[in-house]
Amino acid sequence: MEVLLADDDELLASLLSFRLKKSGFKVHFTSNGKEMKEYMETHRPDIIVCDIMMPYFSGIELITYVRKELSLDTPIIIISSAGNEENVLSAFELGANDFISKPFSPSELMVRLTRELKKT
Repeated sequence: MEVLLADDDELLASLLSFRLKKSGFKVHFTSNGKEMKEYMETHRPDIIVCDIMMPYFSGIELITYVRKELSLDTPIIIISSAGNEENVLSAFELGANDFISKPFSPSELMVRLTRELKKT
Protein backbone atom coordinates (compact mmCIF):
# COMPACT_ATOMS: atom_id res chain seq x y z
CA MET A 1 0.00 0.00 0.00
CA GLU A 2 1.33 3.41 -0.95
CA VAL A 3 0.74 6.58 1.06
CA LEU A 4 1.29 10.02 -0.42
CA LEU A 5 2.30 12.22 2.52
CA ALA A 6 2.19 15.96 1.82
CA ASP A 7 3.27 18.31 4.61
CA ASP A 8 5.66 21.25 4.78
CA ASP A 9 6.62 20.37 8.38
CA GLU A 10 9.56 18.11 7.57
CA LEU A 11 10.10 17.01 11.18
CA LEU A 12 6.50 15.81 11.51
CA ALA A 13 6.63 14.27 8.03
CA SER A 14 9.81 12.39 8.95
CA LEU A 15 8.18 11.01 12.09
CA LEU A 16 5.01 10.00 10.24
CA SER A 17 6.97 8.52 7.36
CA PHE A 18 9.02 6.40 9.77
CA ARG A 19 5.86 5.16 11.50
CA LEU A 20 4.12 4.39 8.20
CA LYS A 21 7.12 2.51 6.80
CA LYS A 22 7.45 0.57 10.06
CA SER A 23 3.81 -0.50 9.57
CA GLY A 24 4.57 -1.77 6.07
CA PHE A 25 3.48 1.14 3.92
CA LYS A 26 5.42 2.54 0.99
CA VAL A 27 5.62 6.31 1.53
CA HIS A 28 6.13 9.08 -0.99
CA PHE A 29 6.76 12.44 0.68
CA THR A 30 6.17 15.87 -0.83
CA SER A 31 6.74 19.13 1.03
CA ASN A 32 4.45 21.38 -1.02
CA GLY A 33 1.31 21.37 -3.12
CA LYS A 34 3.15 21.78 -6.41
CA GLU A 35 5.16 18.57 -5.85
CA MET A 36 1.99 16.75 -4.86
CA LYS A 37 0.16 17.79 -8.03
CA GLU A 38 3.13 16.76 -10.17
CA TYR A 39 3.30 13.37 -8.44
CA MET A 40 -0.43 12.77 -8.86
CA GLU A 41 -0.16 13.37 -12.61
CA THR A 42 1.63 10.04 -13.03
CA HIS A 43 1.03 8.06 -9.80
CA ARG A 44 -2.00 6.71 -7.97
CA PRO A 45 -1.30 6.21 -4.27
CA ASP A 46 -3.73 4.11 -2.22
CA ILE A 47 -4.32 6.96 0.25
CA ILE A 48 -3.31 10.62 0.65
CA VAL A 49 -2.39 12.30 3.94
CA CYS A 50 -2.19 16.04 3.37
CA ASP A 51 -1.70 19.22 5.40
CA ILE A 52 -3.95 22.20 4.66
CA MET A 53 -1.32 24.94 4.95
CA MET A 54 1.37 24.26 2.33
CA PRO A 55 3.33 26.35 -0.16
CA TYR A 56 2.02 26.78 -3.74
CA PHE A 57 -1.30 24.93 -3.33
CA SER A 58 -3.23 24.41 -0.11
CA GLY A 59 -4.60 21.06 0.98
CA ILE A 60 -8.08 22.39 0.20
CA GLU A 61 -7.03 23.14 -3.41
CA LEU A 62 -5.48 19.71 -3.65
CA ILE A 63 -8.69 17.98 -2.55
CA THR A 64 -10.45 19.78 -5.41
CA TYR A 65 -7.67 18.76 -7.82
CA VAL A 66 -7.89 15.08 -6.88
CA ARG A 67 -11.71 14.95 -6.82
CA LYS A 68 -12.65 17.24 -9.71
CA GLU A 69 -9.73 17.38 -12.15
CA LEU A 70 -8.43 13.83 -11.72
CA SER A 71 -11.86 12.36 -10.80
CA LEU A 72 -10.29 10.02 -8.24
CA ASP A 73 -11.92 8.57 -5.15
CA THR A 74 -8.58 7.98 -3.41
CA PRO A 75 -9.11 8.38 0.35
CA ILE A 76 -7.80 11.73 1.62
CA ILE A 77 -7.00 12.43 5.26
CA ILE A 78 -6.36 16.09 6.04
CA ILE A 79 -4.04 16.98 8.91
CA SER A 80 -3.86 20.57 10.06
CA SER A 81 -3.16 22.92 12.91
CA ALA A 82 -5.81 25.14 11.30
CA GLY A 83 -8.62 22.98 12.62
CA ASN A 84 -11.22 25.72 12.78
CA GLU A 85 -14.77 24.84 11.80
CA GLU A 86 -14.53 26.58 8.42
CA ASN A 87 -11.49 24.53 7.33
CA VAL A 88 -12.97 21.28 8.59
CA LEU A 89 -16.29 21.86 6.82
CA SER A 90 -14.58 22.97 3.59
CA ALA A 91 -12.39 19.87 3.58
CA PHE A 92 -15.36 17.54 4.01
CA GLU A 93 -17.55 19.40 1.51
CA LEU A 94 -14.84 19.12 -1.14
CA GLY A 95 -14.39 15.39 -0.58
CA ALA A 96 -11.92 14.74 2.24
CA ASN A 97 -12.55 11.44 4.01
CA ASP A 98 -11.20 12.47 7.40
CA PHE A 99 -9.70 15.45 9.24
CA ILE A 100 -7.20 15.31 12.11
CA SER A 101 -6.26 18.44 14.05
CA LYS A 102 -2.62 18.92 15.04
CA PRO A 103 -1.17 17.99 17.41
CA PHE A 104 -2.10 14.34 17.10
CA SER A 105 -0.40 11.05 17.83
CA PRO A 106 0.97 8.91 15.01
CA SER A 107 -1.09 6.06 16.49
CA GLU A 108 -4.28 8.04 15.87
CA LEU A 109 -3.27 8.58 12.24
CA MET A 110 -2.56 4.86 11.84
CA VAL A 111 -6.01 3.92 13.16
CA ARG A 112 -7.77 6.39 10.87
CA LEU A 113 -5.62 5.47 7.86
CA THR A 114 -6.27 1.75 8.35
CA ARG A 115 -10.01 2.42 8.76
CA GLU A 116 -10.13 4.37 5.45
CA LEU A 117 -8.20 1.68 3.57
CA LYS A 118 -10.58 -1.04 4.79
CA LYS A 119 -13.45 0.88 3.17
CA THR A 120 -11.88 0.67 -0.30
